[in-house]
Amino acid sequence: MAKKIQQKEAPQLVVSKFSLKAFSDFVNANFSIIILLIMAFLLGFLTGSLWRENKILKSGIGAGGTAVADTTVAEAAAQKKLESLPAFDAKTDHIRGNKNAKVVLVEYSDYECPYCNKFHPTMTSLMDKYGDQIAWVYRHFPLSFHPNAQPLAEASECVATYGSEDAFWKFSDSVYEKMADGSIFGTDATNKIVSEEMILSLATAAGADTNKVKACIDSNEMAQSVKDDQVGGSKAGITGTPGTVIVSKKGGFELIPGALPIEQVEALLEKHL
Repeated sequence: MAKKIQQKEAPQLVVSKFSLKAFSDFVNANFSIIILLIMAFLLGFLTGSLWRENKILKSGIGAGGTAVADTTVAEAAAQKKLESLPAFDAKTDHIRGNKNAKVVLVEYSDYECPYCNKFHPTMTSLMDKYGDQIAWVYRHFPLSFHPNAQPLAEASECVATYGSEDAFWKFSDSVYEKMADGSIFGTDATNKIVSEEMILSLATAAGADTNKVKACIDSNEMAQSVKDDQVGGSKAGITGTPGTVIVSKKGGFELIPGALPIEQVEALLEKHL
């Protein structure tokens, strides 16, 4: 039985040796051609990989199906929106400072927003420091979850219309000041609703005609004006308050995101002055 096995295995060994020898002879005889074919294959593979990678980058889709350079695309879109900011108009906008300043700070704000309250003194300090180099434009952006924001915004427009531009700023300063210490809510601080009586008191102190302001408030005649401000801000990409846009005569728009400390705002400003 052992002999039969050996007789069957021997031919296989001979064939195997023959095959290896033939293959070795073939490689030796065609070594240069084989090397060229291998190089051509590797070059083709590399070229294909680079082409695929280029297509991926152009399409903005990563190998795993996820978007690449999303941040860059989002930033470009946000900047484009910012540049659609409604131009400020000295006849209709509330402007504090030099109307021909090099840099204009367009602030979209909410009288009841705690961050706006924190940012208001920062803006006041900037006006004191930079003087005629900058101007401050105040626009309304009342948030729906602040019940006093819309009534106060409309009241401020009534004060400006039946008082003066100076009265508007005095009224605004008083609102923020009294919001800060809570006195704007009167003796019933738990209610957290600003009464019409308080609003009229601030309007009168600012120099507006009390009766006309009251009639204006009661008729809601300034609701559309406030809405127009907010719509314009939304189109420019404002989503929260304070949302302040630096508009520079050098050419450029830059968003101040939220209530930044004055040092950071100054650093942004200096780039545009």
